[in-house]
Amino acid sequence: MAQAYASAVIDAPIDAVWEIIRDFNGLPNWHPMVARSEIEDGRQADAVGAIRSFYFVEDGRHVRERLIALNDQERMFAYAFILPAFPVENYVGTMHLLPVTNGDHTFAEWSATFDEAPNDKGKYVDIISNGAFATGLKALQDKLRDR
Repeated sequence: MAQAYASAVIDAPIDAVWEIIRDFNGLPNWHPMVARSEIEDGRQADAVGAIRSFYFVEDGRHVRERLIALNDQERMFAYAFILPAFPVENYVGTMHLLPVTNGDHTFAEWSATFDEAPNDKGKYVDIISNGAFATGLKALQDKLRDR
């Protein structure tokens, strides 16, 4: 099983960061790779089981993900691919926030576990960790700085 991971210290209070990322349909508001998104079947974006359907800016690729956990107290959510962005299987992603006690900052972690084809070993770890996760966390930091 492969694991992708990125983290960042965001110069904003944890409640401000959580308000943005908690919206399972909000990727286009902060992630530069996502053009548009919608929650299918009229469900609420914070309802476990909700499916977000989104499209990439660069190539219009369509992705569907199911919200499988949301915990406001721990400021964490998890999701799984239904229609994957990459040719991987058993993908489960997690975003988790922790307060930084020295100042009013937030430690953000974005991780995923998944299975890659034998010929792709390690390929998607880098693409997801650096291309998707780190890019998104940097954009989130920039968005909060501009508030």
